[in-house]
Amino acid sequence: MELLIKNIRACDPQTGLDGITDIGIDGGKIVSLGKTDEHAQRVIDAKGKLCALPGLFDMHVHFRDPGLTYKEDIITGANAAKAGGFTGVACMPNTKPPIDSPEGVKYVFEKAKKTGIDVFPIACVTKGMKGQELCDYDALKAAGVTAISDDGRPVENAELMRQAIEKTNENGLIVTSHCEDLKIINGGIINKGEISEKLGVKGMDRASEDYITAREICLAMSCNARVHICHVSTKDSVNIIRAAKKDGVKVTCETAPHYFTFTDEKLLDRDADFRMSPPLRTEEDRAAVEEAVLDGTIDCIITDHAPHSAEEKADFEKAPNGVVGLETSLAATLTKLYHSGKCGLDKIAEIMSVNPRKIMGLEPIKIAVGERCDLCIFDPDYEWEVIPAELNSKSKNSVFKGTRLKGKVMYTICRGKLVFEL
Repeated sequence: MELLIKNIRACDPQTGLDGITDIGIDGGKIVSLGKTDEHAQRVIDAKGKLCALPGLFDMHVHFRDPGLTYKEDIITGANAAKAGGFTGVACMPNTKPPIDSPEGVKYVFEKAKKTGIDVFPIACVTKGMKGQELCDYDALKAAGVTAISDDGRPVENAELMRQAIEKTNENGLIVTSHCEDLKIINGGIINKGEISEKLGVKGMDRASEDYITAREICLAMSCNARVHICHVSTKDSVNIIRAAKKDGVKVTCETAPHYFTFTDEKLLDRDADFRMSPPLRTEEDRAAVEEAVLDGTIDCIITDHAPHSAEEKADFEKAPNGVVGLETSLAATLTKLYHSGKCGLDKIAEIMSVNPRKIMGLEPIKIAVGERCDLCIFDPDYEWEVIPAELNSKSKNSVFKGTRLKGKVMYTICRGKLVFEL
């Protein structure tokens, strides 16, 4: 066989696997699972210290390609993903031009062939992301798209959004919604509250997120269709989604590690690297988001990996929103949730690998004989400090800069090939 990983703790909630084992890999697939002395071209001995999860999947990244590749491109973005244990990502379409046609979808798929991992384009809800006319969803699906979004901005016209949800329900796609009311935000740049007042800057009222979250759920109910809520950050949005799920609404949602790790107090130093949309909120919100991850209200963890240049981030009040996150996501989640004893590795696998693929309508990745071999192999006890200059992303705007995290990806395997090795 090509590769044998010995004495590794493998965890996969889909199969009930959780224990020390050997994993034999050949021809892109797992060919043996269990103690073995078979010969392999390469042997990695985990010595019982390393863990393996099904390859991680991030259903919400911005690779800025085409058109904004000075920030990131599909190759560099994929390199960051591999270093974070991801064997698949889904790219948001707010590129230049936006991905709103089969030709744009083809561009992403073609360039992604060089990355060694899966890169799926998410296409626009509306043509040019202008919020005026729906894209041709049948053509986009035929090109390989499974989800649509105007992420980066909301679809302001509620009836147009209702039509989008209805039409995607008919052809098996899913809408992922950026929940902000731009009129409520009205130029705000951080969470509206004590910190924005102290800094003397305009705040983003939480009602902007809560209102559109509730709107999308109502629209999905009216169509009896699915909808996915992006980057949840407020206590009230969590409560709205939790209640909707109890009522049988077909709603799923996501959050990012920074929303259950930090609060808007990180903005007191006027550092634009801590500005993103939606913004960091209060401790009450942070705790509510964490609880929602743990109780299953929030289905998956994403990064909303949003690279910007140092020049763009230099001015606190004028800088664009967004932070990079692919290389810190697993470590931050392990640090905050696993090492605190709040959840096990099975939960991490569920929210960072299993659920995102399920929501996107993709084939599951399992640690089982005969299955395609995608693995995230990490040392859960490896402590490290996030140094932006050492990140693989072109941009270094990390909200975790200077933070000590516990957990580090050692190897990433996609289709049986080592695509990253620390």
